[in-house]
Amino acid sequence: MNNHKKTYSQKPGDVTRRWILIDASTAPLGRVATTISKYLIGKYKPTFTSHIDGGDYVVVINAAQVVVTGEKETDKKYYHHSGFPGGIRDESLSELRTKYPERIIIEAVKGMIPKNKLASDRLGRLRVFPGAEHTHSPQTPEKVEVTF
Repeated sequence: MNNHKKTYSQKPGDVTRRWILIDASTAPLGRVATTISKYLIGKYKPTFTSHIDGGDYVVVINAAQVVVTGEKETDKKYYHHSGFPGGIRDESLSELRTKYPERIIIEAVKGMIPKNKLASDRLGRLRVFPGAEHTHSPQTPEKVEVTF
């Protein structure tokens, strides 16, 4: 008799994706970003396989009201380079919040997912909205609380 157990390896066809709704105004930025990245990667699933993208779709609302602690509102800088000499630009968190509040969440999550071939697909499943309204009601996302 052969009683050897085999390690389960998920196939791309076996992936099932859920829609998750997260409110960014309920917890600090880092806690929200780690929760989002956990669902995008799919690490919480028992079928997790590192080389297969088995994560979920994540809808984030209230990105403009994201909570930060300390002096991050003025001291935290976001940098962008045009590629030309002297082309570096920086914005504080408060400036970014007024212009593009979605980018605060996107940049935080981008820093928390692994830098590999799956990263762009995972970030592509992230939908961020500055207010409480979102366009994914037909998908009926299930609301997830951010614990801290």
